[in-house]
Parts: sequence; C-alpha cells; structure tokens
Amino acid sequence: MKKALAKALGPLSRLAQVQKIRIMLAVDALLIPLSLYVTVAVFENTLLISSQALHDWEIVPILVVIGVLCSYTLGLPRIQLNDYETAGLPRGAVLSAILAVSAFGLNELADGSIPPGAFIGFGVVMFMGLLMSRVTMRAMLIAVLTSQTPRMSILIYGAGRTGMQLAAALRHDHRVQPVAFIDDNPALRHMSVMGLPVLSPANLEETIRKKKIERVILAMPSLTSPRKLRMFRRLSPLGVEVQALPSFAQLVGAEALVEKLAPVNPEDFLERTQFEGALETAEHAYAGKSVLVTGAGGSIGSELCRHVLACKPAHLVLLDHSELALYNINAEIEAAPGNTKIHAVLGSVDSPGLCREVLHAHDVDVVLHAAAYKHVPIVEQNPFVGLQNNVFGTKVLADAARAKGVERFLLVSTDKAVRPRNVMGASKRLAELVIQDMAARSTTTLFSMVRFGNVLGSSGSVIPLFEQQIANGGPVTLTDRSVTRYFMTIPEAARLVLISCSLARGGDVFVLDMGKPVEIRKLAQQMITSAGYTVRDEANPDGDIEICVTGLRPGEKLHEELLIGDERVTTAHPKIMRALEQGLSEIEVATALRELRAAIEANDGDAVTATLSRWVEGAQHPIRVTTGA
Repeated sequence: MKKALAKALGPLSRLAQVQKIRIMLAVDALLIPLSLYVTVAVFENTLLISSQALHDWEIVPILVVIGVLCSYTLGLPRIQLNDYETAGLPRGAVLSAILAVSAFGLNELADGSIPPGAFIGFGVVMFMGLLMSRVTMRAMLIAVLTSQTPRMSILIYGAGRTGMQLAAALRHDHRVQPVAFIDDNPALRHMSVMGLPVLSPANLEETIRKKKIERVILAMPSLTSPRKLRMFRRLSPLGVEVQALPSFAQLVGAEALVEKLAPVNPEDFLERTQFEGALETAEHAYAGKSVLVTGAGGSIGSELCRHVLACKPAHLVLLDHSELALYNINAEIEAAPGNTKIHAVLGSVDSPGLCREVLHAHDVDVVLHAAAYKHVPIVEQNPFVGLQNNVFGTKVLADAARAKGVERFLLVSTDKAVRPRNVMGASKRLAELVIQDMAARSTTTLFSMVRFGNVLGSSGSVIPLFEQQIANGGPVTLTDRSVTRYFMTIPEAARLVLISCSLARGGDVFVLDMGKPVEIRKLAQQMITSAGYTVRDEANPDGDIEICVTGLRPGEKLHEELLIGDERVTTAHPKIMRALEQGLSEIEVATALRELRAAIEANDGDAVTATLSRWVEGAQHPIRVTTGA
C-alpha cells in the first residue's frame, strides 16, 4: 500500500515551483468551505446542514476568493513544508483570523442564519486545517522521497540539549531518520525525548544490530578527545559511521572546529616551550646564495630545504641517493612560489667526482650536510656501509667543499656521537672529528657542526613506531622502563640548524637546547591515551593496549648526552650553545681514517672494532663490530 501510494504521488515531488504554488492555493481554497461546513455542523449538532443555512451559500465563493488572495499575499503557498511549523504558523493564524472576520461580515450583510459565535470556531478549524494539511502533505512527501532513496537510520549518543537540537533538526530531513538516543545518565533511561526512546549504552551493540543503525552521532561536545576516540574505537568494528557533533562555541568560531577524531600532534608531547621564531637573523647566510642540501629527501633534509627556500636563495641544489625521496622533495620545492632555481641530484656523498661536479657546476656557497645512515639497529647490522657513508662520505664532501672554496659547511650530527655505544654513533663522532680537523686547516671555508637529539615524527623515530603499534592494537614495545631521550620537532630543529650555520666562525661545535629528557614510557602512555585507548597493566588488567619491555638493543643507551665535556659558552641565540671540545690533530685524523679504510676494505670486523675503540674519544666501552658488509 505504501509503495503504491509513493508510486502514485512520485510525479508530485518533481513539479515546478509554480505548479506547487497552485496546488497549495487549491488546498487552501478547499479548506475554506470544508472548515465552514465542519463549524456549522458542530453548532447544529448534525451532519445535515439546514436549508436556512444553505440559503446563504453565496458567501462561500466570496470567502474562497478572499482566502486565496490573502493566502497568496501572506506567502503561505511559498513556504516549504519542512518550515511550516516555524514560519507558516503565524501567517496561518493571520489568514484564519481574516477569514473569520470576513465570514462574520458577509453573514451579517446577507442577514444569514449562522450564529456569530460560530465564526470564532470557523477561524480555529481553519487554522487547524491549514496545519494538518501541511503535516499530511509533508508526511506524504517524505514517504515518496523515502521510497526513492531509503532513509539512513541514525542513533544519537547524548540526550542533552545538543542531542535534542540535533533530533529536531534531523526530524524533517528525508535522507536520515533518528531512531533513538543513547545516554549515560541513568535518570533518562526508559524515557522518551523528542519522541525518541532513551536507551542504555550497555546494550549499544545489540541496539545497533536490532535497529539496523548506519550512523552514530556523538552529540556531546564537552566530551574530551580521548573519550570520543574511545567510543570511536568501540563503534567502528560494528560497521557504523561515527561522527562527532561540534559545540555551539566551535560553530560560531569561539573555539577551534575539529575536523576529525585524531591523536594530538607530536609536538604536544613536549613539555617545554618550542622555538618558533623566524629566520631574519640568519637570512643573510642564504639569501641570493647557492645552497646545497645533502640528504635532501630525509626528514631533516627536506625541512631544511623548505626553510632555506623561504630565505630566497638564488639556487637550491637537492642531493639524495634515494630516487623516491628526491622526487618527492623536488616536486614540492618546485611547486613553491619564487624565483629560486631548483636542481635535483641523484647520487651519494661518498662519490668524489660527483661532489666536485655538483659544487662547481652550481657554484655552491653553502653546504648543509644532512646525509647519513642514522638508524642504530640497521647500521649495527651493516657497519661497513654505515661507516663508509657517514665517515668517508663526510670526508669526501668536505674535501670537495674546501677545494671549491665554499663559504660555509655545516655537518648535522647527533647526540649519539657523545660517548657512543654503537657503530652509528661512533661513525658520527668520527665525522665530527673530520670536520674539526678541516676547520683547523681551512682559510676559506667556515666548517662547523650542530649536535642535537631525536626529532619527533622523523622516519624511524619512536612516535611513528608507537602510532603503528597502537593502530595494530598493540602491544607498544619499550626497550627499558627507565629509558629517556631528548626530543624536538622537525621545524624547530631545521630553524636552529640554519641559525647555527649563520653563527659559525670556524670549528664550532653547536649544541641545541633540547630541554629535559623525555621518559619514553610516559610518552607511550600519553600516545595510547590520546588515541582513545587505555593502558593495560597490573593496575588496569582490562585496559586496551599493553606496554611490553623488550630490553635494550645492542649499542643502545638508557640516557643520551649532548656534551662530551662540561665546557660550553652561549651564543647570540638562547637556544644554541657552543661546546668547547678538543678534537684530534691532522696526523691523528689521517691515521684513524687510513686504519678504518684498510679494515673496511679487508672486511675485518675486529680491525674496525680496534680502530673505533682507539680513536673515538669518550666511548663508554669498546664498540664491537660483529657483521660484515
């Protein structure tokens, strides 16, 4: 029956606006005699109108004309059915009053037999007829539209003010159908709000299945992000779409409007003030210059490229051994506005011919050397390749830069170079010693280095690892409950690196202020909570994700350091210190490199171990190389 009715009325939903207005006027015209008949029938207490009342029938056509003209003038036919209860009711009341007065006047002029009191009833019946006709037509229209496009079943989580406003708004939408409320308040259970039942969240899964819910809307703007995310995790496996309704303050702009449920940004985990200043004091070192960035496709290298580009260099050269990484950063930089010439070079820094060619072909003034193999476990398993790239690659590039006479050369180093326990840290310390030696012997190029800790969100860092483990449902792996690390954001590190290069006087060992070390266990707990989960441990056995301790990996330290000695001086920038550290002599550096090269060429792990233990000052214990290339 319902489908047949919808099929019959289907063409009505596709009528033009003028046709719809005519139909509404016709309905209003028919309501006038019908309302008058009902009123007279009630007053005479019979369905048969007396002949005396019918004698005054001529007032009906006049009343219909007055009603149609007034209805059109008041704009009643142009009001949408969904809006009639708000915009149409006052106008309907005015039309009913006009018709009641007009009917009374016409009846008196015609000396009619209808009692005056009946016209008050006529106005009330007319008003109710206008309302009921619109409600009926709206129901019929919704039935037609529903038959054409089925309505989506909606479950509203939260029966407070926001939930009620949402239910009222959705009630007139032919695309969706609110089915019920879910609320945590026991006082609302088994009650009806806005005509919808309020159900318990304990039976949420069963409710979604029984009522075939397709979307759940969280109508609780005051709910914290972790709790919203926890609900999102609970509901997602049920195959329903989950949306969070913003608060009124967010809609009017008083608060930030959250686009989607997501964990907080990585920098939110830092418990210190970050440096977000501009680079005005450093722009002179790069503006109008030709700048080479090695490792340009990496986390730090790519960010350096973006900030250097903002300083308006004449030429920016991107060097990386990864074709994909180089393609991505080159595409991004070339799309940026400006007149800087961009050139992408695919290759490795341990190629002498390539380094000389790049420096001379592009007349490079500044070298920012960020290329390195940096992942401790990978370099630990591939020590010869790591040493070749990190140590001899730095030596090759530095020699070429000195021969070319570039103005500035900055090595990006790491806190793992301080008293290293692993091959990666030892390789970076040897690279530092190479740069210190070059600085002592160079009269044209200002060689310097900058040392800092871990970068939040960089490839291979702990935050992407934890995010992946949390997305997989855990567990989150922790090497030791006491392990700490220094952290800073990628943009902050890049800005400070560029400022450090501009402050160089030659031989500088710059150390960035990274605040206090971060407890990795606390970081893991924060990330689990911010993702909407709870930590499962002895105190909370019903939690969502467990933190497992796996033990320190080979070459890993509990706590990293930034300084080899205790001597340091301030610089012109409060976040940058200059460490006073002794290097090796020219003969010692040459001997160390010769021994290391011979050991690598002989594929001799014991010889490499002996060389590192001898020349890497401050090593906490001899570094053992156990695998070959």
